[in-house]
Parts: sequence; structure tokens; C-alpha cells
Amino acid sequence: MKRLSSLRLSSLIVLCALALPLVFVTGAQAVVLEGVGHANISNGDLEAARAEARKAAIRDLSLQYEARVSTQDTMENGVITESQVRLASSTRARNVRIVDEYQSGNLLRVVVRGDISESRGQCGAGEASRLKKRVAVTGFPVLYPDQTRIGSIGDAGEILPQQLQQRLMEQGGFQVFGATTSRMFTDLLNAPTVQQGNNQLTNVLQVAREMGVQFVVTGVIRDLGVADPSAWGTSVLDRMQRGIGTVDQQRRFAADLVVYDGFSGSPVYQQRFAISADWNAGPGSSVGFGSEGFQKTAYGQSVAGVIDEMATAITTALACQPFITRIARVDGHSVTLESGATAGLRPGDELQLYRSAGYLDSPGATPELTDSRLSVTLDRVQPQSSRGTMPQLGGIVNIQRDDVAILW
Repeated sequence: MKRLSSLRLSSLIVLCALALPLVFVTGAQAVVLEGVGHANISNGDLEAARAEARKAAIRDLSLQYEARVSTQDTMENGVITESQVRLASSTRARNVRIVDEYQSGNLLRVVVRGDISESRGQCGAGEASRLKKRVAVTGFPVLYPDQTRIGSIGDAGEILPQQLQQRLMEQGGFQVFGATTSRMFTDLLNAPTVQQGNNQLTNVLQVAREMGVQFVVTGVIRDLGVADPSAWGTSVLDRMQRGIGTVDQQRRFAADLVVYDGFSGSPVYQQRFAISADWNAGPGSSVGFGSEGFQKTAYGQSVAGVIDEMATAITTALACQPFITRIARVDGHSVTLESGATAGLRPGDELQLYRSAGYLDSPGATPELTDSRLSVTLDRVQPQSSRGTMPQLGGIVNIQRDDVAILW
């Protein structure tokens, strides 16, 4: 029989409270703490040991902020035969930096300092959560253009992504770029599942490379139709029936939203959003998807709510993604990145370096990323670029232009 031992649980909580520094926290407010981590240096690989010690120090930070302890005992005939203790922490660390390092023989001791707060989700976004990822929002073509004649909303494919772009900019968590006249799909009916001849789903990689973004947001507007097309005639009878509410004035809205990773072309989020609401616009009062007349209708207000939901969904989906930027130049130990202060990078930030490899027999295939087991530490940050140093020469480890740097 298994049961939770209240006495042992109380004892462990008291011990942990005595062992950990006293920290008062209100809500999700961050506090600055220091953590200590150790690692063994194997085969003289100081960088690998430093990375391992840093991870251990971050775990120490998290446990200092909030630790949850539980114990479960297995008892047989009144005797404890097995005892399991679980220690978990639901925190996240930001702005983590190494403030002290000491080496004794093959043992490396690292002290880090960081801002610790309660985790908002289950992903390990870590330091990447403070950086502004670059996002491009492209056009949302309309699957059935004939449906846009009522209300003259033929501009929906451009106005919707413009409004989505504006909402993402207002949230402040991204660097947002607009390409609302660009179309990602050639076959709207089957998008985004149809592959092109080069085995790519869309031309996402090309757009991401040209615009220098990490993610591409796109979609298709699948339905803008009214429930009863005959109710929207121009005769006196039609207008009278609409006026007294004897006809169905419902109008549908459905759109597919897709977020692609700009380095691999793979979708990281996909969702269909749909609503139905009254199209109570007077004759000639709505001229355009974003017009004042459109926004005053119950339908327009419901669509605005859907666009809010889209922006929130994008923010949530990308919160758990690492920050990735391309390498612009390698000169000896020096590495220049295509992102800088506008993305939130700061001197002292450390990013992992990955090689990006393609194959001559598959020119359009997704590049493969290989961990170089090296990192670059930034020492100079400009608005749109940054420069740092890595411990080995770029020519020796084959780090070069168009490889990537990642912060998790």
C-alpha cells in the first residue's frame, strides 16, 4: 500500500527552507539571485565543462527561487520498504551571466547571476524569452473572391495581415516586418499541404532569407460568405425584409493561420479560426475590410476579436522557440551576427554556434544544423548587428557565413 507521509513531507520542507536563502516574491515578479554550478573538465574541453557548469548553476538559481518537495513511501506490514523524494521547480531564468569562475585541477566552479521569476508555461524558453524574434507577416489570399463583393471587402487579403502585424507590434515581443502583398501558396484550396516541385511547401525559405527573419506568418482566408445571398438584393422588398429582420443576415469568417520557421521551412503552428456574426451594414456603408463602416458591424467587431486571438496564438506558439540568427562574417576568432540591440542582445550574451549544411543533389532541401559545441560571447553590439569572440579559429572548426547562432 502506498500513502503520502505527512511527517516526512513536513520535515523535508523545513530542511529545504533552512537550506535555501529566504526570498520574498509577489506574483511573477523577478528577483536577482546567484547560483553555483560544478562540472568536470574532460579531455581538456573547457568550453563543454563551462556550459555544463552553467546549466547546473541555473538549476541552482531555480531551486533557490521556488522548490516543491514531495515524498511517497511504500509500506509493507507497517515497515517502509521504499521512499521516493521528488524536487521540482517551476521557474524561468533570464539575463543569466557568469560573474565568477574558478578552476581547480579538472574541476570547474561557475557562479552565475540572473533574474528569476515564475514560469509562464511548460517550455524551457530560458534566456531567449527576453529577445525579440524577427517575424514577417505575409498576405492572406482569399479562396473565393466572389464572396467579397458584398461590403466591397476585396482588400481583406492585405488588410487582415496588416492588422495582425499591428497587433504583434503593439505587444512588443517581436520585430515585425510586413510583406502583405506576398503570397506563399500557389494552390489555395489545398494550402498549406501541397508541395512544390522542389519538395518545399512554400517559398518560405526565400522570403525569410531576403527579409532576414526567423519566422514567417501567413494564411488563407477560406470563407467570407453570407448565410443567405438572396437576402442582399437591392429591391425595396429586400431592404424592407432586412430592416425588420425577417431574413438571415449572418456572415461567416474562416481563415487558416500558419507560422513557419524561416530556417527550415517547417510549420511550427497551424490553426483555423472561424466565427459567424450579423452583417448589419447599411447599403454603401462598408467599403473595404478595414473601413469604418465594416468595423461598426457586429461582423466586423467579431472579426477584430478573431485577429486578436490570432496575435495571441502567435505569441504563445513562438514563446517556446529559441532565438536564432545568421552569422554574417567570421574572421579568426571574431564572429559577426545579423542581429543586435534592437533584438535585445547585449554585451556578454553567449550564443551556441551551429553549422548549416546543404547538399548539391538537393539544392532546395532544408539545411541541416550541426552543433559545433562552441559558443560566441558578444563584446560589441550595434542596433542591427553584433560581434563576439569564440575560443577557436573559425577556419579550424569550419564556422562560416550563413551558419547560425542560437540562444535557448
